[in-house]
Amino acid sequence: MTGASVSLAPLHYDNDLVRRILRETRTIAMVGASPNWVRPSNFAMKYLQGKGYRVIPVNPRAAGTQILGEQTYTSLADLADAAPGPVEIVDIFRSSDAAGAVVDEAIALKDRLGARTVWMQLGVRNADAARRAEEAGLTVIMDRCVKIEYGRLFGEIGWQGVNSGIISAKRPRLHH
Repeated sequence: MTGASVSLAPLHYDNDLVRRILRETRTIAMVGASPNWVRPSNFAMKYLQGKGYRVIPVNPRAAGTQILGEQTYTSLADLADAAPGPVEIVDIFRSSDAAGAVVDEAIALKDRLGARTVWMQLGVRNADAARRAEEAGLTVIMDRCVKIEYGRLFGEIGWQGVNSGIISAKRPRLHH
């Protein structure tokens, strides 16, 4: 059994905590960001950029290139060496097993990065890594998408996850 093996029971986080994290964050390091526009990480990165966040991609296979206008770094250590300013959230778009090493790197670099939160994306859970991060003073969110939580908590998600403005509980006005 690995540290990534945890109960499949839903995790519950206080909405006020998640809302506070999102309000206090300006920069997110997205570990596992993809240059491929059809990948969920790319879509989430673009959405978050549109909401005013700076999202810095970390992906060794894309290092040295740009993803959505941001320089891509090999690792959190390379990002810390570049010192682009504080990175409040380390957002992990990797497998539950791979999340442990990313969390350990985030813990080691938390002061240099300015990291306050480790956020593991939907389907990513690693109880041992979460415990280590919390013991190091980091807030941990697991099995949640930053994009979805932003939309949910700031009123931007409608039915089926989109705010199309088409579906409404209001009666349409008839024009005569």
